[in-house]
Amino acid sequence: MPDRTNPQNRRLLIRGALVIDPSQNSEELRDLLVAGGRIAALADETDLDGAEVIEAEGLVCAPGLVDMHVHLRDPGQTYKEDLESGCRAAAAGGVTSLACMPNTSPALDNPAVIGDIVRRAASAGAHVYPVAAVTAALAGEKLNDFAALKKAGAVAVSDDGRPVPAAGQMMDAMRAAAALSLPVLSHCEDLTLTRGGIMNDGAVSRELGVPGIHRAAEEAATAREIALAAATGLPVHICHVSTRGSVALLRDARRRGVPVTGETAPHYFTFTEEALRSRDADFRMNPPLRTEDDREAVIEGLCDGTLGAIATDHAPHSPAEKADFLRAPNGSIGMETSLAAGITALVATGRLSLRRLLWLMSTGPARLLGIPAGTLQEGAAADIVLFDPAEEWTVDPARLHGKSRNTPFKGMTLRGRVRYTLLDGRVVYRAE
Repeated sequence: MPDRTNPQNRRLLIRGALVIDPSQNSEELRDLLVAGGRIAALADETDLDGAEVIEAEGLVCAPGLVDMHVHLRDPGQTYKEDLESGCRAAAAGGVTSLACMPNTSPALDNPAVIGDIVRRAASAGAHVYPVAAVTAALAGEKLNDFAALKKAGAVAVSDDGRPVPAAGQMMDAMRAAAALSLPVLSHCEDLTLTRGGIMNDGAVSRELGVPGIHRAAEEAATAREIALAAATGLPVHICHVSTRGSVALLRDARRRGVPVTGETAPHYFTFTEEALRSRDADFRMNPPLRTEDDREAVIEGLCDGTLGAIATDHAPHSPAEKADFLRAPNGSIGMETSLAAGITALVATGRLSLRRLLWLMSTGPARLLGIPAGTLQEGAAADIVLFDPAEEWTVDPARLHGKSRNTPFKGMTLRGRVRYTLLDGRVVYRAE
């Protein structure tokens, strides 16, 4: 009989769940066995000897979510969030793998800083994959040593928070990254068109008398990246798509075979610029909330495959920073609400199947990043989310698990609640 006291032989049975695995296009009521931190075959009753059991009737069992766009604020601004608190928030939202963006202080632009993140993340409540800066200090000038950054643990490169300013430099970065199979994640914003705006340039910004950000700022930069990808045949991924024009550009490019992909965030398929009438800075993010036409276009992009991932752009800020509508920094938190936001806005309304939503939030982003996640295949790491797709809950910022409270979903009743999150087979979150 195997030694059940050895962690490598520990068994956990998830019994009676609807197991949905987008990576295998499967959906069935069955039991799932975890052994030694991995998905195991369920052979016979002897496999269950001494196993811990999670009774999961009425729950969905799926691969842990993969959030490919997260700001942990670590190092440098850990009063907003840090690696540990960010991973607690991730676990509470069913996120088992996350890619942390490089606009920290110092920036994630050298092997020592990347290596420090990797080392500290080893004991955290989620798998953390650093995204390294394209340019030194995110200054848009000197390209970093991508090979050294990858060796230290970086899984992609981006100057997220600011765009790479020159097209020629971006082309050089795409070539260098492609040689190392590193994805390039592009923050598409033409700063000459942003011009100090703080929300969408439109009817609401004019009524409020505040400077707006024209949609052309995003769309012009998106068009540039598509042109570079088309000319070189090299891949590029477009971050946080928010406008109907960007969706149309991506759709056309993908139909032409251009190797370009895109993501959007839950706030772009849930809210519009109308939310800013409250002058609540928790609804301020970059790119900004747009119009109803844009929101609908983003949803259509998710439905037809133009957009291949849903990421949160989780961006924590302190209450004091968000108190002043005009001066507040951009960004909102999102990891704890992302699954429920997707179920509420996309599945409950009949726009997407639950399996497709889970693809967009787990298997799809895992494949875009090239990381071992987003699957329940036998032998894979037992990174699992168990959730009740029908349970409704009201978002109370005071009950969230990160350090910051700047969620645009506050006070909303959402459908779909995470009950358990497992990381390498161990429970890292259990709902109260």
